[in-house]
Amino acid sequence: MDDYPLLNLFLTMMYVFLWVLWFFLLFKVITDIFRDHSLSGWAKAAWVIFVIVLPYVGVLVYLIARGKGMGRRDVKEAEEREEAFRSYVRKAAQPEGGSGKGEGHVADLAKLAELKDQGHLSQQEYDQAKAKLLA
Repeated sequence: MDDYPLLNLFLTMMYVFLWVLWFFLLFKVITDIFRDHSLSGWAKAAWVIFVIVLPYVGVLVYLIARGKGMGRRDVKEAEEREEAFRSYVRKAAQPEGGSGKGEGHVADLAKLAELKDQGHLSQQEYDQAKAKLLA
């Protein structure tokens, strides 16, 4: 450990960090190239070749030239995911079945219990209707 000073260790850690950061940017740029529907196939191929052949320069040029659109596409995709999630939650939260007014099995069971308590249904009729609802 005496032949590897602390400053060299720090520099090595910094180089590894920058290398990982560059790979992250490279994958983000390549993903954005293929996600952008406004680019033609030839333009996508040219950007990918440019980013691969001249990696550091290519990534920096792409970020400078198309960074603003990259941010807009990220925001648009996040909004679409959020809307899809909200739509799924609304759909999942809707009760199944019901008495035609969007009420669920819980409301129907409550009505059955109320009818039984008022004496309009016998215990046997209540049990049959309850079994039919829960089936």
